Amino acid sequence: MSRGGAEPAQADGQGGADSPGEPGVLPRARELQGPPIWQSSRPGSIYDYIRVASFSLGPDGRIDQWSERAEHMLGIPARYALGKDPVEAFVPRELRATSRRKVSEILDGREWTGLVPYRREEGGDADGLAEIYVMPSRDENGERAAVCLVVDVRALRGIETDLAASQAVFGQSPMGFTLFGTDLRLLRVNERFATVFGGPASKYRGCGPHDFLPRSEAERMTAALRRVLETGEPVTEMQLVGMAPGEEDRRRWSVSLYRLHGASGRPIGVAALAADVTGRRRAEREAASARRNLALLNEAGARIGNSLDLETTARTLLDVAVPQFCDLASVDLYQGLLSGDEAPPGMSDGSAELRRVAFASAVSDAPLPTAPGDAPGPVAVGAVHRYPFNSPCAGALRTAHAQIIPGRESDDGPELGAVVHSTLAVPMVARDTVVGLVQFSRTKGSEPFGERDTALAVELAARAAVCIDNARLYRREHERALILQRSLLPPGDPEAAGLDIACRYLPGTTATEVGGDWFDVIELPGHRTALVVGDVMGRGLRAAVAMGELRTAVRTLALLDLEPAEVLSALDEIARGLGGDGEGRSSSARSARSRSEGPGEPRRSARTADLSEVYLATCVYAVYDPVTRRCTFANAGHLPPVLVEDGEDALLLDVPPGMPLGVGGEPFEEIEVELPDGALLALYTDGLVESRHHPLEEGLQAFRTALSGADRPLEDACDQVLSAMDTSHGEDDIALLMARVHGLPKDAVGDWSLAPEARSVARARELARDQLTDWGLQDLVDTTELLVSELVTNALRHGHGEIRLRLLLDRTLVCEVWDADLAQPRRRRARDTDEGGRGLQLVGLLSQGWGSRRTPRGKTVWFELALPDGESAAVDPAEALLSLF
Repeated sequence: MSRGGAEPAQADGQGGADSPGEPGVLPRARELQGPPIWQSSRPGSIYDYIRVASFSLGPDGRIDQWSERAEHMLGIPARYALGKDPVEAFVPRELRATSRRKVSEILDGREWTGLVPYRREEGGDADGLAEIYVMPSRDENGERAAVCLVVDVRALRGIETDLAASQAVFGQSPMGFTLFGTDLRLLRVNERFATVFGGPASKYRGCGPHDFLPRSEAERMTAALRRVLETGEPVTEMQLVGMAPGEEDRRRWSVSLYRLHGASGRPIGVAALAADVTGRRRAEREAASARRNLALLNEAGARIGNSLDLETTARTLLDVAVPQFCDLASVDLYQGLLSGDEAPPGMSDGSAELRRVAFASAVSDAPLPTAPGDAPGPVAVGAVHRYPFNSPCAGALRTAHAQIIPGRESDDGPELGAVVHSTLAVPMVARDTVVGLVQFSRTKGSEPFGERDTALAVELAARAAVCIDNARLYRREHERALILQRSLLPPGDPEAAGLDIACRYLPGTTATEVGGDWFDVIELPGHRTALVVGDVMGRGLRAAVAMGELRTAVRTLALLDLEPAEVLSALDEIARGLGGDGEGRSSSARSARSRSEGPGEPRRSARTADLSEVYLATCVYAVYDPVTRRCTFANAGHLPPVLVEDGEDALLLDVPPGMPLGVGGEPFEEIEVELPDGALLALYTDGLVESRHHPLEEGLQAFRTALSGADRPLEDACDQVLSAMDTSHGEDDIALLMARVHGLPKDAVGDWSLAPEARSVARARELARDQLTDWGLQDLVDTTELLVSELVTNALRHGHGEIRLRLLLDRTLVCEVWDADLAQPRRRRARDTDEGGRGLQLVGLLSQGWGSRRTPRGKTVWFELALPDGESAAVDPAEALLSLF
């Protein structure tokens, strides 16, 4: 056939399969399966690849035909070749003798094949090598001639090299390599393909995808092959899943497809590269799982533990785990630990009571049982329950090791077997103590838990357990601190004679809600009241403990009825002792000593330094007398009190500041101020008026402004002051004590002077009886007469100077007897044979309380009687007197 010539007619009268009107390549595949037919071939046949040319020799041994292919391949035009001796036409001169002998042999009628060098230009050297196949022939006259086929050796060697390279690539490729024909059947496979899919290579020749792949995967493969053949678009890394012969595990292959073309450009099939990516896929899944787990741990580290609330921490754990790690989860904590028990009974064997504190689910709003053999039904959040001893969850609690619990089938509706197919029971261990259990569950359709999941779950539970245990310890310590703080502060509504009291305490730190600021309202004899506000340097529990010690000392000193300056002086000595090092040296003395020591001398420990700082404190102490309406103040380095009179601006009282408690070395001064009825007195700590955001003077001015408008009820006025001030800075504790003065009315006071003579005893009884009758306290007349008689008699017998009798009526009845002697009365137990010595015993039996205190001119002995309430009967003086004998 000629290249590009007209096509011969087909046997069936139809056009060729590759005619321009043919729409695809699959009809050609069907034609190739039928009987052989005549058809033309497009350029690119094997002859084009190997470059075959032809010429012929006449009987005279000269070239009589020279093909165009020979002209193109050898580079010799026909006009230089026709009619010439072939040896002279293109064989170099030095080889012509040998070449003529060969030509003569050829013309003798023998076939010959050999390599012949040739030249492209006359007189040139050999620049080519041709393989010539000479076939004897005869012309029309019967004379011998020859037909010669010429092949370019270089092209031939290139084809051989390409075939060898293709064979090497095909046979030695580390990937499965196969060729599909246009009929989608395998033409050839390499050994690696056979290894990937199993069996020898010869087994697959002529097979289709359905012969070595599962049906669904084979259909996908066939559809991909057809698409590649029709469109020419390659398919890369198509994933196929199946099982190799003799193996039970599913394997995954990655297949890439591309269409093959002949030299003429027509499709001749599809090449496929296949690789077993089961291990790579597994590694990718593991890497993705590791990245997911790492991201989950990072999220857990960022979110879990941001709250000191147990329930919030448990809910945060579940928010992290659901649905990223599991489909539903729950957290149970030991009920005893939540209640404050260190080791509740049954905790070691996992049978103790637990309380469900959190539950989360991505599949159901209602709780579901999460492990077989546990609770008989779903456990609601907040419910207290137990796990049976032999249940997996109890085993996890008992052994402190996580357990993977497979699901079970159930016919009872949406229970564990119908929804959950894998559960992880993970004990929550913190500081070698199991505090609870967290359960992670996955429903059907999710992968079951594995070893990597178990390790992640244990890590999540451990992080949450430490945070929950911290929250539990914080809650316990916080409750104890609150108990301590509340026990050290006066009740919410303290009462005092002649005063209305309102008080507020705001801790500087919301974490513990305890601090070193304190206030107190102390009832003193004679219906007097001591008002105290103090501030221990420092914050938190240590400051609260120091505050409690100082507050106790203040109360003890106040009950001795000392003057305010004397109370602060004694309190200063106590504070110095509390801050001492146990060797009789105060903190200030040690500080001075440490400054004078050389570098080689031992320094104080950090603990001692901390204590010396804690026990420095400021305090203001005031004593109010409702009868005289005068208040005596003493100050130990504290901010001055504020007084607000009706219609006047708030005034800072000029109280000498003094040195803080614990410093020592300086005496305290006191001043006396008259407080009119209706006046408002405010004692406070520096946390109310001092802040880093504004200077102290600005805070004091704002406080005075807030107090100037506080003409409403005292509790409302207290709240108004706090709302007007910046109390949310959290820098220091805040204590505020406000008192409104109204004094005792004149008709509630009976005051008389008695001569130091015997008849004054009867006069005292008479005065007391008349005054109690006027007050309507007839039930107390007999007792009061008896006790007044005893006190006046003692004043006459053991004292000297004028005697003063005073009766005060407020919430109780107080009787005071004054004399000019400084000797304090002492209660003693009289013997049966003694005729006296029982007066103070009788006062102690019949009164609610009694005592004595020093005055500038002597002493005062007093007793207090409770007012009749109509329910409890008064003590019979006669019976009390007889009980002394």
